Amino acid sequence: MSPLLESCRRSFCLRWMLLELLLLKLTVLQLSNTNFMIPISWSGWRHYIRWAYGSDYLETFEARKQLSKTLNSHIPLCTGVTLKDLALQIPGRTPKDIEIPLSCGNESITQTCPANYPRKFETESSIEACPEYFRWIHEDLRSWKETGITKDMVDKANGDFRLLIVKGKAYVQKFRGCYQTRDAFTIWGIVQLLRLYPGKIADLDLMFSCGDMPLILKSDYQGGNAKSPPPLFHYCKDDQSLDIVFPDWSFWGWPEINIKPWVRLRKELEEGNNRTAWIQREPYAYWKGNTAMGVGRRDLFGCNPTNQQDWNARIYHQDWVEETRRGFMDSNLASQCSHRYKIYIEGISWSVSEKYILACNSMTLLVNTQYDDIFTRGLLPLTHYWPIRDNDKCRSIKFAVDWGNNHTEEAQRIGMEGSKFIREKLKMSQVYDYMFHLLNEYAKLLKYQPTVPPDAVQVCSETMACNVGGLEKFYKLESMVKGPSTTGPCSLLLPYDPLELQTFMKRKENLTKQVELWELNGNITKVILGKS
Repeated sequence: MSPLLESCRRSFCLRWMLLELLLLKLTVLQLSNTNFMIPISWSGWRHYIRWAYGSDYLETFEARKQLSKTLNSHIPLCTGVTLKDLALQIPGRTPKDIEIPLSCGNESITQTCPANYPRKFETESSIEACPEYFRWIHEDLRSWKETGITKDMVDKANGDFRLLIVKGKAYVQKFRGCYQTRDAFTIWGIVQLLRLYPGKIADLDLMFSCGDMPLILKSDYQGGNAKSPPPLFHYCKDDQSLDIVFPDWSFWGWPEINIKPWVRLRKELEEGNNRTAWIQREPYAYWKGNTAMGVGRRDLFGCNPTNQQDWNARIYHQDWVEETRRGFMDSNLASQCSHRYKIYIEGISWSVSEKYILACNSMTLLVNTQYDDIFTRGLLPLTHYWPIRDNDKCRSIKFAVDWGNNHTEEAQRIGMEGSKFIREKLKMSQVYDYMFHLLNEYAKLLKYQPTVPPDAVQVCSETMACNVGGLEKFYKLESMVKGPSTTGPCSLLLPYDPLELQTFMKRKENLTKQVELWELNGNITKVILGKS
């Protein structure tokens, strides 16, 4: 017998029945993660083992025999030993992930946040390094590395809402409405992060903009007398802006256009890839979207074939009003992996569609972009995508498709590498880890202790999901984190050395220029990948 169980045998703790535990409203979760010891009877052990290991294990004859030998029926708990400690003495078993369901109660009344969700939860350290693109967290926060962030700086940020985390709880102060449910699903994502890593997000105070365009321009904060810029969180940035890039709302779902939460959609896209082998797909470049969003998209529509010219592009306008009326019959993203090539083009700014396009195994034709989100800064031309000139789109697309159809192995490899990046480096767990590191690194820069404004309201899963309906509720329930993670986040890599970052950016620039030279020469047979 283990020393742990032997010490329990020698103790003189009182034993309580499971019924008494239930009357006291002490949950198994609380018992398994606290140093406050409650003795329990055999029936209580049966209840715990069924929860921790599953009824199939408890109900087998060998399990009964093992439990009887190990626990007898009169083993009291003792100081310094938790229920979880004793359960772990059962050979060859580890507890299931802990799940804490939504506690809505009467949905006709205003919801409040439950008090029984753990404030802290011990996790095992992760030995996994974060993806390379996480290093851009350091770059996004570099503007405040020397000065730190004061409350006055935060107050001056022109955000749509203010979000605070104080003692593990989230509070929101709204200033103006956001388009559709962008703000709701962004805040929902942060609330889920707190469920995943309770007690591990430092106190913080931030402003968030959920519009299309970055707002903090570098040019406004340059020169000898320039003040430090206000920190503003947003979904994208470009070389001329200082916004702090944060995962976009669509990772948790976009109900207005029926885009599912990322966990399910990512799986469906993988299944869609398997329906048609790459070589059997339509040998054209495909794009479908709202052509009213930006001049570039309207230009792209002109690349459709005519009686005089076929640019190897198949471009379709998506009328979301009509598509909504028809019940989203023709907008299933997983069914759009049917062409060898897929085009990504920005709208008014960046577009959430980039991750869906890259996930298709098709070679992504990326029309030269101005804006970046959290992961696109880790992509390389001719490795993950083929760059397309924005000032001569049709001719550039035709050259790329002609080249790919004459170099099918190389074209397929680029498509596969792009999908591999999405599959291996943009898992939902990695999205949460990006948020974890970004928010904690940001919190380190604060030079004041955040306090909750009088008109801010506490938000949690219950206040955000219980009283909503339709697809919004469905997607929130589907994307809800079920309980605390048993392992910690990935390990954040060190910041880029200035020369290292300069070399990386120069390499991307040179690869794009190389493709432009190939196009100008106009001979697809002379294009050799790996030469730059």
